[in-house]
Formats: sequence, C-alpha cells, structure tokens
Amino acid sequence: MSYNPQTARDASKWDPVDRETVEAERQASKAWSHPHISKDFHTEPAQSIQRQATRHSDSSDDSDDESSSPSEGMSRIATAASAGRTETRAARTKTHPLEDHRIETHRLQHVATVGTTGTKEYGKPLPNFGGGKQYPPDLPPYEDYVVEFDGPDDPLHPQNWPFKKKLNIAMVLAYTALSSTFTSSLFSASTQAFAVYWGISVEVATLGTSLYVLGYAFGPLCWGPLSELRGRKLPIVIGMFGFTVFNFGTATAFNLQTFFICRFFTGVFGSAPLSIVAAAFSDMFDNTQRGPAIVLFSATVFLGPMLAPFIGGFVQMSGVGWRWNVYIPALMGVLSVVLNVFFLVESYPPVVLVGKASELRRRTKNWGIHAKQEEVEVDLGELVTKNLSRPLRLLFTEPVVLLLTIYMSFIYGLLYLFLTAYPLVFQGVHGMNPGVGGLPFFGIMVGIFLVAAYIIYDSRNYNKKLEANGGIPIPEWRLPPVIAGGVLFSLGLFWFGWTGYTRSIHWIVPTLSGLFTGFGLLAIFICCFNYLVDSYLMFAASVIAANTFLRSIAAAGFPLFARQMFNGLGIQYAGTLLGAFSALLVPIPILFYLYGRKLREKSKFAPTMKRKPTEAETSGSDDDNDDSHSMVALAATRSRAHAEPSTTRQRTNGSSGTQPRDIEKEAEAPNGTTAVPTSSGPTLDGKKTE
Repeated sequence: MSYNPQTARDASKWDPVDRETVEAERQASKAWSHPHISKDFHTEPAQSIQRQATRHSDSSDDSDDESSSPSEGMSRIATAASAGRTETRAARTKTHPLEDHRIETHRLQHVATVGTTGTKEYGKPLPNFGGGKQYPPDLPPYEDYVVEFDGPDDPLHPQNWPFKKKLNIAMVLAYTALSSTFTSSLFSASTQAFAVYWGISVEVATLGTSLYVLGYAFGPLCWGPLSELRGRKLPIVIGMFGFTVFNFGTATAFNLQTFFICRFFTGVFGSAPLSIVAAAFSDMFDNTQRGPAIVLFSATVFLGPMLAPFIGGFVQMSGVGWRWNVYIPALMGVLSVVLNVFFLVESYPPVVLVGKASELRRRTKNWGIHAKQEEVEVDLGELVTKNLSRPLRLLFTEPVVLLLTIYMSFIYGLLYLFLTAYPLVFQGVHGMNPGVGGLPFFGIMVGIFLVAAYIIYDSRNYNKKLEANGGIPIPEWRLPPVIAGGVLFSLGLFWFGWTGYTRSIHWIVPTLSGLFTGFGLLAIFICCFNYLVDSYLMFAASVIAANTFLRSIAAAGFPLFARQMFNGLGIQYAGTLLGAFSALLVPIPILFYLYGRKLREKSKFAPTMKRKPTEAETSGSDDDNDDSHSMVALAATRSRAHAEPSTTRQRTNGSSGTQPRDIEKEAEAPNGTTAVPTSSGPTLDGKKTE
C-alpha cells in the first residue's frame, strides 16, 4: 500500500511548511494492518493489553521477526512514525483500525495547524544534566511509551461518552456561542440613543456593532491553534472571561476611545466559541450524529443576531439607558464562564490522553509514559505561516475557496445589514416602536428553523449515498441545497424591497419574506461550509480561517453603508439591488456542481480520493504499486460503521467475482476505505469506470 503520488502534485512548488504536511500524509499512508484482530482484544481488553506488554518485554529482541512473519499471530500493527522523524518506525501494540484512523488524523491536524511532533534543530549544545550526573541511556522505542485509547469503545473517548453527558456539554457550548452572537447585534438597538448621548453621527455610532464583528476576523487566528495545542476548554474559558471583562469595560466607558477599543476586543475574545464549539461537537459526535449537531449549532449562531434587536429595543424603551444593552451581555458572559469552568469537560481526544498519561505517570512512577500531544513543538514562524499566510494563499489562489468565500461573505454581511434595514422598514415606514419593530426578525428565524429541519431530514439520504460510495464523500453532494437556497434568498430580497417601502402594504407581507431569506441564509452557509471542508481535507483549518476572515470583514462593513444606501436609493430599489447581486451569485454553486471535481484535480491543496479495487482485481500485483488508496485524513469523514470489524464472514482465497466479501480485512484497511470493484461501481465523480 503506497501513497498516491497524484496527491502531491506540484509539491516542488510548495513552501517548506506545506511540503512538510504532505510528507506527513505520505508517512501516515504507509501504516498497515494485519489480516485479523485476535479475539481476546474484543472480549478481554485489559487482560489482553497486559499480555501484550508482557510479550513485548520478553521478546523485544525478536520484534523484527514478529513484524515480518505472517504466521506468528500478528500481535502488532506497525504505524507511521511522527512527522519529521527519520529513525526506524517503532512497533506499537495492536490497535483497532478505527483507533489508527483517529490517531493519524489528529497528528496530521497538528502538522497542518500548530507544529510537528519531531525534534527541532536548536543549533546549540545541550546543557549539563546537573547534579554531577551523566545523561541517562536512551529509552526503548518511544512509541511503546505513548498512551492511546483502549479500543474503539474506550469510554474515555469523547465519542463514546453517554449521550446525556454529550447533550449537557452541547447545551453549555450552544449557550456560550449564543451569548457571543447575541452580543453582536444587541447594541444595534441603542445606536441612535448612543449617537445622541455622545453627539456623534449615526454612522459613527454604528461602529459599536461593526468593530465587534471585526474582532471575529482576528480572534480565530489565535483561538484555533490554541485549541489544537491545549484542547477546547482552556481557550473557551479564557475567551469568555476576556469577553466578560471587556463587556464591563465597554459598559462603563466614559469616552469614545475606550468604548470602541473595548468593543473590538470584546469581539476578539467573543470569537473563541465560534472558532471552537463546532470542533468540540466534532470531537463528541461521530459522522452519523455530527451533521444534525452542527446544523443545530449553526442555527443558534444565526439566531443570536435575530433575537437581540427586539430585546434590545424593549430595554431601550424601558428608559434604563444604552449602557444596559452592554451590561446584559456582560452578565451573560459571567454565567457562561461559570458554566464552562464547572460543567465543560475537555473533549479534544489528544488532550484527553494527556490527562490519562499524567495519571499513569503518577501511579506507576514511570516518567517515560506520555501522550503524543506532549511531543508537539511549536515554532512561531511555522505558526504564522500555517495560520496566516497559508489561509491567504488559499483564499487568493484557489478559485473554489475565493468564489465560495465571496458568496458566503455577501450572505453573512446581509445578516448584519438587516439590523439597519428592518428598523428602517418597520419603525420608519410602519411606525413601530423599537421593541415591536424587532419582532419581524422572527420571520427570518422561522426560515432558519425550516432549513435546519430539512438538512437534518436530508442527512439520511446523504448517509445512504456515502455508504453506497464506500464511505468516500463527494463534495458536490453538498451543493443542491445551496442552489435552492440561493434562489430563495434572492427572491426574499426582492420580496422585502417591493413590499416594505410603503405603509399601504400590510407589515406581515415584508415580514413573511424572512421565510425565504432565513431559509437561504442557513442553507448557503452550512452547505458551502461543508463543501469546503470536504474539498480540502488536510487544509480545512486554513480554509476555515480564510473564510472566517473575509466574511467577518464583510459583516463589519455592511452596516456602515446600509443606512445611506436605503435612504439614497429608496427601500424598493435598495432591495432590488441586493436581490439582483444575490441572483448573480447563484451560478457559483451551479458551476462547482458541474465542474468542481475538475477544479479540485488541478488544485495543489485539494486531494481527490479514489476507491480501492477488490482483492480479486489486485491478486498477483504488489500492494506497493497500488496508487488508489485514499489518505488517512479521510478517516475524519467516516463513521464507526465503515471501520468496525465483523467476524461473521471468513476470508476465502478464491478470486471469482462471486466470493463473499472479506469484511474483516476491509475493516482493517488503514486508510478506512472499503474494497469495491471499480469495474462496475461509481468512481468519486459518480461515473462508472470503463
């Protein structure tokens, strides 16, 4: 089994950091598994591991013979060495294939975002050991001291936690994300009162909203890498603590400079849950549950800006002043900090293993025991390159990333433009007060709930197609809802503009336009987001960073010109202009649906997956010549059902096309793909091979 050289296309043109990532992927693809897993691994895991440790200590001298002889019971699985290592690959005690998939996926994520697990060249001599001691001898193969999860059903792994526990953590995280997005628009209800208080124009007062959203563009550059190094809990707690402190600073500011600076840093710290919560959901929920979980999380992200305006309007009407529209988010932040400190459990698997290793070191006094996460070495230059320069290069050199990011930025910007447009229609035209004038946002919220229900329902069809394709996702499957959502979103803008400009049309008519705009808003955002992740497996973190950066800048800029545009053009023509521009963007997902695969094949960053041929088709050929194996990073998109071994079928040596499938060997494939005949089944692009 060998790495597919097509995935390293044009590698000679890459910078050293990108080349290092691909080299790590190449090494990961060299992992192999043995024909079957012994029975005692599944029935007596604790005793089995103890016996394995005993066998290893008793037979370390002949380990090479064990790993090369297929008749010795195959008690070990050789796995890839760390990225950047050149020494001989150590043999690790046997693990379930699903464990190998998880392990290699997390290690590749480290290489792509925060650093390597290799040893850096420091260029200076080591200090003396101290105490008159000589340096101790080297430890045995370091992989023997690396803790791992105890099988695919290890209760320590977050995906194996009880559903009630995962649900409680998900509720805490959802509230945390809602607190951040709710704050982004709550202040908009006090914009005019704030302008009068300080004697400034309404456009300058709008900076109170824009600067907060601008913080969303820069915060993820810090919180994302930190979550890969120290886990999910620490950056969320730090972020929400800073969010709370700067909210109180904003509420008590006695000059404009302090207010605007604190408002910006509130957004920087408040972006922590938006950067991490989705990743925490991915830690806890497998592929069969992750889709609905992410949809519900995304719905809460969009519901926050829609809920805040009418609440802020009623607060403003109560006469307590504009400062309470900042005190309320601060109090929500206090509750969020308390909930996260006491009820949030670390869900990042590599950091969970750090805790396990720490306990084992204390209880066994064997200080060589450690988790792979503790080997990660961070270089500031690499950190900047991987999390700043690479996202920008992806943004401006990859047509898929650039065009979809422009589309998503326009949609996300309109979300915050509505904070100005809706008050102009329902307060300015229909004469509603600030509190009641915020209630029409419920039209958009109902549209968001409708598309969320549709995506959750449609996830069953997606899972069926995924299973039929051997577990290999085709990114273009994500795009049909985007096309439908884009059309509805454009129609909703026309509807809003041409029914909201006059009082002679009942207010419920422009309110109902929110059904279309809300449906399109969430459909475009979620499905485009998933399309980018599916298309750029190894570099998904960089793609997300690029996307977040541009759309946050758009969301910060749109409210600044919204009032002039609607007042200058008129509500009907401003709505027409936005609807027409939205209609011009509809062909983007259509083009990618038709030609997306060809674009990805030409990309340096988007690997295209191929399916494995059957054992019958490869009989008589060397595995080292097989270039159709997908990369280990694909394991991140697979569910347990695709990798779980089955002992109900026995291997046969026949080569006829009617032989029973070797389920056990398919489950053990280190790249996680299922052997399916390519002569009769669909390839990645859905076409039959010739």
